[in-house]
Amino acid sequence: MIRYLIRRVLWAIVLFLVVTMVTYVIFFLVPNDLAAKVAGQGSNQEQRARAIHYLGLDRPVYVQYSRFLWRMIKPVPVEVAGVPVFVKPQGDLGRSFVAARPVNEIIKSAAPVTASLVFGGVVVWMLIALPVGILSALRPRSLLDRVSMTFVLIGISAHPVWIGLIFAYVFGYRFGWFPIQGYCDFINPSTSCGGPAQWAYHMFLPWLTYAILFAALYVRMIRANVLEAMNEDYVRTARAKGAPEHRVLRSHVLRNALLPVVTMLGMDIGVGLGGAIFTETIYGLPGLGSTVIRAIGSNDLPIVLGVVVFATFAIIVLNLIIDVLYAWIDPRIRLS
Repeated sequence: MIRYLIRRVLWAIVLFLVVTMVTYVIFFLVPNDLAAKVAGQGSNQEQRARAIHYLGLDRPVYVQYSRFLWRMIKPVPVEVAGVPVFVKPQGDLGRSFVAARPVNEIIKSAAPVTASLVFGGVVVWMLIALPVGILSALRPRSLLDRVSMTFVLIGISAHPVWIGLIFAYVFGYRFGWFPIQGYCDFINPSTSCGGPAQWAYHMFLPWLTYAILFAALYVRMIRANVLEAMNEDYVRTARAKGAPEHRVLRSHVLRNALLPVVTMLGMDIGVGLGGAIFTETIYGLPGLGSTVIRAIGSNDLPIVLGVVVFATFAIIVLNLIIDVLYAWIDPRIRLS
């Protein structure tokens, strides 16, 4: 297990370096007058020259990337009561061209919103997919199975923007059951509302909108996995030995049928970070998605690059955790 963990960590580090290098090249080395943005409109040649030196654009490409990478991974001691306790990476992602604020601060304020949407959406789609998928597999071709397959077809075919607009109009505007704009902080309210209850109340429609597509995909996957597992020899053997049906279902069918769900969950959470842009835009959530949209509109490349690097790091860490969890659940992975 230790050797497997070391291999996965080393591969995650290499993947992070490659992604950050490609991202840096795309955003900062393509033809773009970054010095003019930093110096401001109406700047002269001397001011632009100082901006070029400030950005490091007068240095070779490998030096520019090395400086960018070093600002992120530079070790910084963390002190408690004046005593260094541990060392953490500096994580400096530069400063915004437009807001003139550190990108770290912007991401720090937006990331909890996106995390609330993504992980809350994961809980919602699993609460929908697990019971519906399992019951559909246990009663194939029943009314429940037909209804669930209809839900799968609608969930896969409908775009999240369309679903979000329908939910906002019906449940927010017509019935007034849920708010359709704004965000409430979970612990420390930064607006007129706050606390767990208001947070969940404002996030319910975004969670439901975000979860529909993945819930439909997981209903189909869980149904297919359970049907396949129920026809395996070890399940027939357990039944032939007289094992109770609930034990066969819990210990033999579900334990093996849900293993692929663990792997897909890690990858889909990463994919869902990109899909969160649509939901955040519809409901006016100040998350990473809406932050990137505004930054692209104002050509604020440090924010776009910082969000991409942060999202890449989050996806790599999530997949690393899922890989280790999967290897712990299924020892065959470590042997392979």
